Amino acid sequence: MEKKENGVDGKKSGRVVDGPTNPMVTPLLNDLYQFTMAYAYWKAGKQSERSVFDLYFRKNPFGGEYTIFAGLEECIKFLANFKLTDEEIDFVRDSLPGCEEAFCDYLRGLDCSDIEVHAISEGSVVFPKVPLLRIEGPVAVVHLLETPFLNLINYASLVATNAARHRFVAGKSKLLLEFGARRAQGPDGAISASKYCYLGGFDATSNVAAGKLFGIPLRGTHSHAFVSSFMSLDEIVDKKLRSSDGKSSCEDFVSLVQTSLTKIQNSSSSSGIFSETNKSELAAFTSYALAFPSAFLALVDTYDVMKSGIPNFCAVALALHELGYKAVGIRLDSGDLAYLSTEARKLFCAIERELKLQDFGKMIITASNDLNEETVDALNKQGHEVDAFGIGTNLVTCYAQAALGCVFKLVEINNQPRIK
Repeated sequence: MEKKENGVDGKKSGRVVDGPTNPMVTPLLNDLYQFTMAYAYWKAGKQSERSVFDLYFRKNPFGGEYTIFAGLEECIKFLANFKLTDEEIDFVRDSLPGCEEAFCDYLRGLDCSDIEVHAISEGSVVFPKVPLLRIEGPVAVVHLLETPFLNLINYASLVATNAARHRFVAGKSKLLLEFGARRAQGPDGAISASKYCYLGGFDATSNVAAGKLFGIPLRGTHSHAFVSSFMSLDEIVDKKLRSSDGKSSCEDFVSLVQTSLTKIQNSSSSSGIFSETNKSELAAFTSYALAFPSAFLALVDTYDVMKSGIPNFCAVALALHELGYKAVGIRLDSGDLAYLSTEARKLFCAIERELKLQDFGKMIITASNDLNEETVDALNKQGHEVDAFGIGTNLVTCYAQAALGCVFKLVEINNQPRIK
């Protein structure tokens, strides 16, 4: 176990520790009974008695065999910056019937300089009934850490474990993308989910704020709304696109895309299945490629995946190739993901062979749409060509289990063992 000591303003450690990521994590993020007990301890003259508490859980989540420990960094940040403001103390006094002013003076002097925390390393695999943290210090102060510590560890460990389980099912070679911000339980749920899914084995997030806060790689393309917002290729005003090496320019990229679509429709690779594609979709893809020629990844299921989305994507990808760019790939957000990914890969490989386009068949296929570990496992058993999974709701809400159930128990007081 690692031993961590943090004094107020970092005096003991020789450095200042940043505060918690969420500014709402203050000493008032507590259950009322922590303050009533602190007051009762103080009244009895017991507030400084040396106590030891263990934080642990009783059962692995999701019916599994392990848990990933997470949330320690935020606990240390909270500990290092623990200090009640005058405004907070006034609120506590008003919330405790008959609270004496001398207790408020006691609260003003509180910090965590006498607290010791022994902890398992964050990100470790842990098991039931083994202490994740052991907290030692004055009993009244340690009680004031209970609810914040449980709050910071319970969800963090639960969602990190959920992420690790998805990683195990998907395998090491697949990209896992966390797409859960819009379905998370509020802003803090979204930020925490992104952080701890990354810790649990995900590769990137769609959450821009989490990317800024934690340096997590960002991934994202466009929505169905972007595709359906276009009506025709005539809406594209600026049609010019410079080549990837900057040495030349295509004055009419739209015409190049149309030429590429005709080439694909007439190729033997299409087997005659591509006839008239949706031109509003083609306009959307073309516009997006003009904006992001080096990072073109298209959502291809707004209309018909195989008859419109895939050929329209290939036309734009082929036009980009003419200018030295390589399209990234596609995203599938509905339908039979195993079948569609397999058929898309076959077509990409066929076009690569016929038109001699290096690595065209290796473009990334991303799948999304309410995925969870069971659906990923089913896809693996069925066989698919998906390279990346975008997972949101079931991941960040931990739909299969609402809480981990960590507890905070007194195990020693004044060198005397205690157990409930």
